[in-house]
Amino acid sequence: MEAEMRTQLRRQAAAHVDHLREVLKVQEQELRAQAEQELSSKLLEQETRYHQLTQEHLDNFTLDMNSAYARLKGVEEAIDSHVVAEEEARRAHQLWLSVEALSFTLRTAEADAPTAPLEAAAQAVKDSCGHDDFASALADALPEESLQRGVYGEASLRARFNSLHSVARRVALIDESHNSLYQYFLSYLQAILLFEEKQEAPPAQLSGEDLDPFKLLSYASYCLEHGDLELAAKLVNQLRGEARRVVEDWLTEARLTLETRQVVSLLSAYANAVGLGTTQAP
Repeated sequence: MEAEMRTQLRRQAAAHVDHLREVLKVQEQELRAQAEQELSSKLLEQETRYHQLTQEHLDNFTLDMNSAYARLKGVEEAIDSHVVAEEEARRAHQLWLSVEALSFTLRTAEADAPTAPLEAAAQAVKDSCGHDDFASALADALPEESLQRGVYGEASLRARFNSLHSVARRVALIDESHNSLYQYFLSYLQAILLFEEKQEAPPAQLSGEDLDPFKLLSYASYCLEHGDLELAAKLVNQLRGEARRVVEDWLTEARLTLETRQVVSLLSAYANAVGLGTTQAP
């Protein structure tokens, strides 16, 4: 009986141990599963956080790189713009210098001789024009004779006109229809007898009476004495007949001087404008 009870107790103890073992095993599995789940959750959380931090760093780095590139690009563009501006300013200054040299050559005329030939100075202007078509066109507009021979100055033209003035007066009445020897004598006589009035300024609008050759010559003399070569040439251009033939060569030289001066004046104004534009450029 006692042995049976012991056996029964042993069996119960063994069953209890097995039950405890089973319970512990189940708890171990549950705890392991819970631990693995928590570990996986923590790992996932850390991995997500890592990816977020990595992305933030990458975004910040990309932003910094873009900002640095933009600044570098701005510096490069500023340098390029400055280089271009410096080159434009250099070309503008070179153009101005060459035009000034041309203007100086135009002022080298002596009392009885023309200026030095303008070809070398004009070529220097063309060389400094570069791709400036307008300046090149102006330089090409200089008369060929002024390039090869030069032009007479205003003082020389005034002295030459004064020497022709009396001759033109003597033949003032000679034209295509009145060119006989007798007419020459009458014209010469009238020039001697007709008192030459004091020089007076020409009217703003010429009338029929003002086209009288004696008045035209007087007006032209007044204009030359007061530095108005252009108006003097316009008045002389109104002369007709033999008086016109006497002053024809003078008128040709005056036109050459005026045309050359006008081109040089336009070149000078343009060079100054270009130079001013480059100095005001940012």
